[in-house]
Amino acid sequence: MLELIDRWFRPNLEEFLSTRQPLVWALALASGIAAAIGAVLFRIAIGLVQWPWLGTLSENVAAAASLQPWWVIFLAPVAGGLVVGLILQHLLPGNRPYSVPEVIRARLEGSERLDLRSGVGSAVTSAISLGSGASAGREGPVVHLGASIAAALCRRFDLSRGAARILFACGVASAVSASFNAPIAGVLFAQEVILNRFRGTTFVPLVIASTSGAVLSRLWFGDYAAFVVPEHQITSYLEFPAFVLLGLVCALVSVMFQSTLLIADRVARDLPMPLWLRPVTGGLAIGAMGVFLPQVLGVGYDTTDAALKENLPLVLLLLLIPAKTLATGITLASRFGGGVFSPSLYVGAMTGGAFGMIAAMAFPELSSSNGLYAILGMGAVAGAVLGAPISTAVMVFELTGGYALTIALLLTVAISNGLSLAVLGRSFFEAQLATRGSAQPDRQKDLWSYD
Repeated sequence: MLELIDRWFRPNLEEFLSTRQPLVWALALASGIAAAIGAVLFRIAIGLVQWPWLGTLSENVAAAASLQPWWVIFLAPVAGGLVVGLILQHLLPGNRPYSVPEVIRARLEGSERLDLRSGVGSAVTSAISLGSGASAGREGPVVHLGASIAAALCRRFDLSRGAARILFACGVASAVSASFNAPIAGVLFAQEVILNRFRGTTFVPLVIASTSGAVLSRLWFGDYAAFVVPEHQITSYLEFPAFVLLGLVCALVSVMFQSTLLIADRVARDLPMPLWLRPVTGGLAIGAMGVFLPQVLGVGYDTTDAALKENLPLVLLLLLIPAKTLATGITLASRFGGGVFSPSLYVGAMTGGAFGMIAAMAFPELSSSNGLYAILGMGAVAGAVLGAPISTAVMVFELTGGYALTIALLLTVAISNGLSLAVLGRSFFEAQLATRGSAQPDRQKDLWSYD
């Protein structure tokens, strides 16, 4: 028996040990742990920056801001913009904070595009931005930081270009997992957006990295969903036409969101002003908006959570859709640091919540709760903006625990993503790459072997 086992398994084991896979797996664990630590420190840094003007380390920015004098709300983004502007002018390579597009660019052009100095510098700049009230997401900078840490490990061990791509995707998976407490979504996002293909050879290292990120995040922040919402059930299958209509509405909102951000960036690039002054000017606009609508300040998880729990009136839901879109456009165009993960979830939740309330008015006996529609809208808008329908759907499940909504969520996400691509032709990340003169992803080319 031992001889038979030896004859069957020894050749395969020897072949496995002769490849780079064991090294890649070990480095996947190391990069996952390092990226998760970076994500935890980044989240702590945001709280430390917001403490002097909000008096809290929590994510309840809107509630805390409503207790402050108006001039504090107005000046906080301006002060943060001044610090960010000076960092961009004198310290940060490339004169802009980096996010997900630079990671995709590194996959296309080589991991040397990712250096640790830019990763740490972008994370610091983004923490100052978000902590001072800039309206953007925290996940994009963490994704770039995780990929930069992994790329540094690649250069340290002189890995091939193919193995390097796998490894910095591991950094991304861990960063997403640690940020959202969503390990499955971390794996899928790294494959769907960063590597641009699902392949068996990438699965094990990505799972290793994503799992390590989730474990470390849960040890620090606790093991609970980002949004604790009541369990929702679909009232009737007659609601499915409403879900289709919601997908159409979310497609329009996602197109509006992406177009606004791209137009704002183009307008800002043509303004004749010094680089250091750009975030200051953007801070003036964000501060003015925050005085009247504090819900647009910061990452916005507290307001998103309020929409999911049906705590916002219809008028406010409708108002926050364009307000958050405009605030995010100004933030990113002004060179504040941040990403579009959280804002797209935010805008989607407002869209779905408003749609659900209107549907309940029209068909009270058939309509489910507007919190259910807020969950669906959150996934539909974010999936279209990120160009990641699969990982976004799973992410929404993990964020809310709403697994009973599987069919409805997949339907709305698919419709929104498909129509958005039909109108715009690409995801927001790909559009950002185009505006920066970078190569575009080739979905047909296999770039993910270890060789």
